[in-house]
Amino acid sequence: MRIRLFCIGVPLPFISLYRHLWWTAFVRRWNAKEVRFLCARIKGNKMRNEAKPFLKWAGGKGQLLPQLIRHLPRNISEQTFTYVEPFVGGGAMLFYMLWNFPNIRRVVVNDVNPFLITIYRVVKDYPEQLIKELSSLEKQYLALNGEVSKKAFFLQVRSVFNQHVLSDVERAKYLIFLNRTCFNGLFRVNAKGAFNVPFGRQLHPTICNADTIMADSKLLNQADIVMLDGDFEQIEGHIDDGFNFIYFDPPYRPLDATSSFNAYAKGGFDDAEQVRLRDFCMRLNALPNVNWMLSNADCSARNPEDVFFETIYGGFNICRVVASRAINANPAKRGKLTELLIKNYD
Repeated sequence: MRIRLFCIGVPLPFISLYRHLWWTAFVRRWNAKEVRFLCARIKGNKMRNEAKPFLKWAGGKGQLLPQLIRHLPRNISEQTFTYVEPFVGGGAMLFYMLWNFPNIRRVVVNDVNPFLITIYRVVKDYPEQLIKELSSLEKQYLALNGEVSKKAFFLQVRSVFNQHVLSDVERAKYLIFLNRTCFNGLFRVNAKGAFNVPFGRQLHPTICNADTIMADSKLLNQADIVMLDGDFEQIEGHIDDGFNFIYFDPPYRPLDATSSFNAYAKGGFDDAEQVRLRDFCMRLNALPNVNWMLSNADCSARNPEDVFFETIYGGFNICRVVASRAINANPAKRGKLTELLIKNYD
């Protein structure tokens, strides 16, 4: 019955697809949140226009969403609440939550990367201008012939991004361009804070996805939203008196010496920072109106003696989910592995 209720309004061509969904849900014992997630993703025009991250982002949670939603607080649909992300990154979880939970009345997002938060502000407030300027940049790039000329154009844009005083819209369009044309869609800066990811040999990428930008802008405007750039602890000042749900997706602790992607900003995120984050979570745990969930690497799966997270988060609810790593310089190291999900609720 739940599945049929979630799928009301489905066009006739999708009926057989939903019958398959019903059977799959029954066999796999999916819960209501999982079924609603899949229904939303395949329902008519909503599937085509659904908001999604406008950047490719290392550690993005798009492919993990069906598993993450199984672990949301049970009563999250039954009350209005504030949704908080102290490490918003590409925003896969943010856009999923805004899309599926109209009872979110307030949003607080933060990232240590000020350029990233600038893009969010521009997408929210100036989507048409961003689309116009980004489309022009895309046409210039695609009109060039051959890898050599496109690499030269990429390096020119990278230099402008790093060395020039830019408006917010200009900063946003250049960073989206670099993200779509650099190696593996990474964001990495050097000791001086300059973007230094090399050319990715992407000769025909989609640089401006106008539908995604407009859909994201609409979602970012449907709730009262606060956008911060800085340390994750500053979100504490924005916790309100009602129910708050916080999703932490910090830079992951490396599984080995070659797997670290925590140099998105100067300073990195070492074990001392992971412990500081744990201390912050402990402080939030003392608040009766705050539920939080945290993702990180499953270090003990690679090395059974490395129980760093099991030790520092002892006493909290720790479970594992299966993830696929798509961003790695070595294709042989891309693939499925487990990640930790830590919660202060059952």
